[in-house]
Amino acid sequence: MSTKDFVEKDYYKVLGVPKDATEAEIKKAYRKLAREFHPDANKGDASAEERFKEISEANDILGDAKKRKEYDEARALFGNGGFRPGPGGAGGSFNFDLGDLFGGQQPGGAGGGFGGGLGDVFGGLFNRGTGPGAGTRSQPRRGQDIESEVTLSFTEAVDGATVPLRMSSQAPCKACSGTGDKNGTPRVCPTCVGTGQVSRGSGGGFSLTDPCADCKGRGLIAETPCEVCKGSGRARSSRTMQVRIPAGVSDGQRIRLRGKGAPGERGGPAGDLYVVVHVDAHPVFGRKDDNLTVTVPVTFAEAALGADIKVPTLNGPSVTLKLPPGTPNGRTMRARGKGAVRKDGTRGDLLVTVEVAVPTELSDKAREALEMYREATESQDPRTALFESAKGA
Repeated sequence: MSTKDFVEKDYYKVLGVPKDATEAEIKKAYRKLAREFHPDANKGDASAEERFKEISEANDILGDAKKRKEYDEARALFGNGGFRPGPGGAGGSFNFDLGDLFGGQQPGGAGGGFGGGLGDVFGGLFNRGTGPGAGTRSQPRRGQDIESEVTLSFTEAVDGATVPLRMSSQAPCKACSGTGDKNGTPRVCPTCVGTGQVSRGSGGGFSLTDPCADCKGRGLIAETPCEVCKGSGRARSSRTMQVRIPAGVSDGQRIRLRGKGAPGERGGPAGDLYVVVHVDAHPVFGRKDDNLTVTVPVTFAEAALGADIKVPTLNGPSVTLKLPPGTPNGRTMRARGKGAVRKDGTRGDLLVTVEVAVPTELSDKAREALEMYREATESQDPRTALFESAKGA
């Protein structure tokens, strides 16, 4: 990405969020757009694939607090004509090349100088070199980040799982070994002299650096273009990777696997792989943070008189909980250490909610017993306090 592209691209607009959007708002907008334009959901749609790349690029910057800060500072300094040449020298103006700021430190002179801070800012974002000669040779290029999705069962999410992921990305063309030339002998681009970049004036003494149009930023030109990659040196590659999903992941969680994305160019590092996890519901258990939840029915007699009740656990033996006499409907008890796995390897708890089951059919003996119970407790009206409170309000 060129300097001009960077300062002119509005990543907030790409994600459709305001500039003061919170981290949660950015994440929500990204997930919605990523699902809509994901290549798997738009097979053969080149425009959707390009849109997905823009969305991923925007999220890579805005979803990282450090990169977002650097981007905002750069936009404030260079974006929308925000940086203009001021007076200096006999001619009332001065010339400088943004490449000096991005490529290394500009030595100070009588009139002061620009430090290397901006080089640090943009070097971190776009992996541009710093130091002597950084702008005069073709630099390694980091591979693209890849995003994929995986759906786990409730149990797999709690205990962790290793799942196969099939991914497609750009990689060095195998037919020409990434050279772009059918015979493997490309020549150095005469326009950019192998740097992959050209400088152009933009008025007011500025000079902007863009990828070379003749070699598409590669620094090399194929004499006999490869039939597979058409001289680009890159081709679509598919691979299947076994990915370990850690225990305790939650629905919607985004996992970053460093260096597992698309391969880099010219010795550059590989991109990262982002895996969005979806978790299927369980017919019995639910989840609340690191705790699992379950609702257990009990009889009226068990709730009124107390009892020892057995409670199921996820993939383990049942546990016995002591129900105290007079347990109300909806009370929650805790079975410690029977929940989801935490990051430190320990487990959360199982939260057991009691639900008094009202029978829909009664035997003659059970009905007779309940009639006797009603007669024995007819002087006890559980709604007395309710009406008293209503009158006093």
